[in-house]
This record gives sequence, structure tokens and C-alpha cells, in this order.
Amino acid sequence: MALNLILRYPLLGPFGIQRFLVGPLCPSRLRVSSGSDQSLCMVCLCTSASRCIWRQGCSKLQMDSGTRSLSTITREPSFIASSSVGLHKDSILWFQLTQLHLPSAAEEQTFRKRMETCSSSWQILKLLRSVEMISDTMAAAVLHHVADLEQEGGALRDPTVLEKDTIRALCFQLEQDSTRLSDAGLVSTLLACTRLYLDPWSTLMVRLMSESQVRLDRGEMTVEQLCTLGQAMLAMEGPGSVMLEQVMEQIQRQEPAQWSLAGLVAVYQLLQDGVGGDGRHRDLLNAMHTHAMTITSRMDPAAVSRLLNALVTLNQMQAIPLVISLCKQAVRHVSYFTDEELTHVLGALMHFGHSDHYFVKAMERHVPSLAFTSHPETVTKVMQFFSHRNILSPTVLDAVAESFVYRADDYSTSQVARQIMAFGKLGYLPPNAGQVFGKVETILHKSFSHFQPQMLLNLLHACTLVQRFPVNFVSKVFSSFFLQQLQAEEDAGIDQAVLAQLTQLYMTVKLECPFYEGLKLLPKYRVKSFLMSSGSLETPANPHLYSLVKSSLVDLLGDRMYFGSRVLTPYCYTLDVEIKLNEEGYVLPASYTDEVYKRIALCIDGRKRFTTNGRQLLGREAIKQRHLRLLGYEVVQIPHYEFEKLQKKTSRVEYLHHKIFPHTYRLNW
Repeated sequence: MALNLILRYPLLGPFGIQRFLVGPLCPSRLRVSSGSDQSLCMVCLCTSASRCIWRQGCSKLQMDSGTRSLSTITREPSFIASSSVGLHKDSILWFQLTQLHLPSAAEEQTFRKRMETCSSSWQILKLLRSVEMISDTMAAAVLHHVADLEQEGGALRDPTVLEKDTIRALCFQLEQDSTRLSDAGLVSTLLACTRLYLDPWSTLMVRLMSESQVRLDRGEMTVEQLCTLGQAMLAMEGPGSVMLEQVMEQIQRQEPAQWSLAGLVAVYQLLQDGVGGDGRHRDLLNAMHTHAMTITSRMDPAAVSRLLNALVTLNQMQAIPLVISLCKQAVRHVSYFTDEELTHVLGALMHFGHSDHYFVKAMERHVPSLAFTSHPETVTKVMQFFSHRNILSPTVLDAVAESFVYRADDYSTSQVARQIMAFGKLGYLPPNAGQVFGKVETILHKSFSHFQPQMLLNLLHACTLVQRFPVNFVSKVFSSFFLQQLQAEEDAGIDQAVLAQLTQLYMTVKLECPFYEGLKLLPKYRVKSFLMSSGSLETPANPHLYSLVKSSLVDLLGDRMYFGSRVLTPYCYTLDVEIKLNEEGYVLPASYTDEVYKRIALCIDGRKRFTTNGRQLLGREAIKQRHLRLLGYEVVQIPHYEFEKLQKKTSRVEYLHHKIFPHTYRLNW
């Protein structure tokens, strides 16, 4: 077929191609001679290239390409076509641009819908052969869809797709008639070519760039077209592109309030992809945030997701009002988000520390079906969102737990660990906990060595928070080999928060699994306190609540000397308040160490120690109180929801008396 093309192709003359007999041809690359004795593949010939235009897309022939390894994964904006491409129905594929016989809007929409159903490049090319006429924007959309299907990492999954007759003929005619393309078709075609990793020095790319520069100098492009051109230049030359700077200058001269929704989203996307880093274009971003607030109610699921994702990438912490507005709009779209869109929305809400009651309710309605059908990463992100925001939702957690039993074999080790970590942090056991943790044990037996050390430790630690003890695997974690692996993950040695996890895991098996006889955690890997500035395994007491309780305790006990505050125990836990009693039940001064018969630990539990929507202690607080009881302390819980409603001083003192000394009559001092 390739030989027939060389013999019959009517426009090979200008390339200086000589016809001669050849032996067996390489199936992955057909070469012919040019006037300069340089071997060219057929794709280069069809685009008048002086050298290969698809070498960067070929996995076998891939070379160092600098910024060419950058690819953009974006949803391209829609454009209105002003010219068209005709496909001649002869034995040789041939395209011709014309200003006549443009496809109607309905025909173009039908073509795009049919193309969206194509799951392979072969199907797209077959569809392309079947149409009588396509616009230049439709032709660009074809190249984009081929890129969507073929991109894999920094190369094309099947680079031979660029040798197909249809692609070669289309590229050739786009090159020949680049000056006749519409602005939308031109910039979209250029971006598509960068996504197909075509050589930027090929004639096709040079002509498209040259013509784009001409159009850019005219200053007549819309903001959507400028953004598409900016994406192409960012992929080809990186953030330092001179042409990209010119694009940004023209964008900044426009007023964001006049932009369409598509234009606004396109600019956010361009800034997110590298143009808006390091605090650049701050004034432009602030103006965009203001405009976005006014049109949030008109945003579809894709726009909401893309804006939130852009705000995260650009770290726009000052845009919290916009985040809140987008979250309200997201409530309407929860059931319509794609998996990727929902993942971005949840990630943004975690990043900005925001959750909405109505959004949570919408998620509770949607997750029971989502848990069994969505991408594993999306299900995992759902669990991370509820865990990060400390939201206890039995509806969501039970649904994910049920799906975990059936789907966990298809999850990555990271996804398994992150889902179980959510149960541990919230201190929640689903009704099918036996099946869930049985599945976890099976996965650990089968894939223990596949877990990253830190992720494995997180998983095992989370199990202990809900009283599921991984005794079969603890010995491996305390081994010198595993500890060396942990140390290798950190440049400056094992982090204190990680050592705290190891210490608490060791304490758990010693206190709650007395039959454990495996390896011990060496003393050098143990911490002295679980309360630390970051990664703490304890939640500090709320200062206001703590102050109220202390003043009431002074009134109850008669003097400040009779209780200790923030007492660090030999067991790493820090007590909010410690009261010591002798054998007869009398309160001893806090400084006494002899004759102490009983120790009372007051847990002054503020809001941050509970789930945000209930009265259940978080997993790390539950295990602390459990361990203190096993260590001989009498634990007295002072929850905020009981103490804060007491307005009178006498009521608070009486409350503490009944809590701490329920069987003792109190005399008035």
C-alpha cells in the first residue's frame, strides 16, 4: 500500500522523491529518500517536513525533547467553523479546503457526538472517511480525539496511527491551506499537533505557528482562542515562550467581566497549567474571581470542577468566598459529575478546608450507587473527604465498606490503605466489619511487599484505632529491614510523627494483645510524647473550655495545688488534668508521688476531639482513653456539649463533683 502511494501520489514531485525498487520495508516506519539524502517517513512526506515529525510520539524512536514532554490534558473549548475540509472518495485520500458548502451546525454536532462514541483511533478514522465534508474545527477535533485515545505518558501508545492514509492526507492539506483556516481551527489544530508530539520543526508545525503569529499580531482573537494558542506554546516552548507572553498581554488587556463562561474557564486553565505560578498575574486572578462569583449559578459540572481544581493548583487561599459559592453550585451537580470531576471537587474542598451541609447530604444520596461503579480513586477520594472533614456519615461509610469487600482486589495498595485509614480516623466500624478486615488481611498476606512502608504503617495503625489488631504483621513492621525502608523514604531520617505511630502500635499490641510474642520495637524508635506540633496522635484541649474547667476545679477542690495540668505520663499520653487520691479516697497534692492509690485522668474533650456532625470521639481520642483505662487510670470525660451549656458557676462545680466523685457527698467550703 505504501509503495502504491509513492507511485501514485500526485504531489510527491515537490518533495524531490525518487522512485526506485526497494526490499522489505520496516512495518513500523516507511522511509524514502529526499533531495538531501535524508531518510524521511511517510508522515514527514505528507507534511513537507525536512525531518521526522513523529519521532517524539514514537516510543521506540523517542529522543530527549526538553519541554516537549509536557502534554496538556484539558477539555478543549468549542469553536465556530468558518471553512471546511472535503474528503474525496477516490482510491487516494485527498482533502481540500473550501469556503463553500460548510457543514450545518446540526451536522457538526452530530459528527462530534458520533466521534465521542469512538473508543479507538481506527473507529475515528473510519468515521472520518464516511463524511462528505467537515469543517476545520471538526478536523482539529479529530486530531484531539486521536490524541486523547493514544496519549500514554510522554508518548503515543501506537505511533503508527500517524502513518494512516487519512491522517497523512489531513495533515498535508492543513499544512498547504494553513492561511485559510479560521482562527479557531488554526489554534486548535496547533494544540492538537503538540498533543500528538509532532516535531515543532516540521513544515506543518512551522506553518501553523507562523500563521498563528500573524493572527496574534492582528489582535483579533477571542479569549478562548488566545488560551488555546497559549496552551500550544506552553507545550512547545514552556512558560518562557515569547509568543506566550504576547498571548498573556492580550488577555490582560481585556476585561474579565466581558468574558463568556467558556473564556473564563479557559484562562483559569491556562494559568493553572504553568502561566500563573509564583504569584504572577495576581491582579488578573482577583478580577477573574470577582467575575466568577457573578456567574457561578450558570456553571455546569465541568466548569465547577475545573475552576476548583485551578484554584487548588494556583493556591488561591484568598478566594474562599468563590470556593463557597462553587461548593453551593456543586450540590446541584453531584450526581452529574464524572469520576475525574468529582475527584477534583473533593480534593479542592479538602484543600480549602470547606464542607457544606447540603453538599454532604447530596453525597449521602449519591455515594451508595457511586461506591460500586465509580473509579477506585474516586471512591477513595470520597472516603478521604469525609475523613479529612471529620464527618461521620454511616450511609457513606457503610456503602463504601460493602463495596470494599467486592472491589478491593482491583484497588491499588494505596487505595486500600487510604480507605481503611478513614474508618480508623473516624473511629467507625461498619456493620460488615468482619468481612472488611478479613479482606484487608487477605490483601496484606498477598501483597504485603507491594505496600509503600509509610502507607503500610498508616494502614496497620488505622486498624488498631478501631480495635482490629494486625498481630500477624506487626513483627514485620518492627523488623530492622522495614525500619530501614522507612528511613530511606525520608532524607533526614524517620519523622517524629512516624515514630509516634510505631510507638503507639507497639503499645497497642503490648496492652491489648498480651499473647503477642513477636519482635519488640527498639527503644531508639520510641517517642516520649504523642503530643507534638504536627502529626500529633492527640488533640490539644480547647483553651477556653480548659480554662473554664480549671477554674471550676479550683472551686471544687479548694486549691489549685490539688490537680495537675497537662501532665505527661510515662506512657507518652498527655493528661488534660490529673487528680491523685490516697487509699482512703482523699485528694493528694499534685506534687505527691508517694501514697498514690488512685489516679483520675480528666479528658476535657472539645469539639475537635469529636466528629463534626455527632458526639462520637475520633479514633485517636478513643484509643487514648482506652489505653489510659488499661494502664490503671480512672478516665472521666468532660465533653464540651455537656459542660458548655452550664452558664452558672455553681452548676459547673456541681457537674464536676458528680462526674469526678459520684459517690461522695460534698461539703460547702
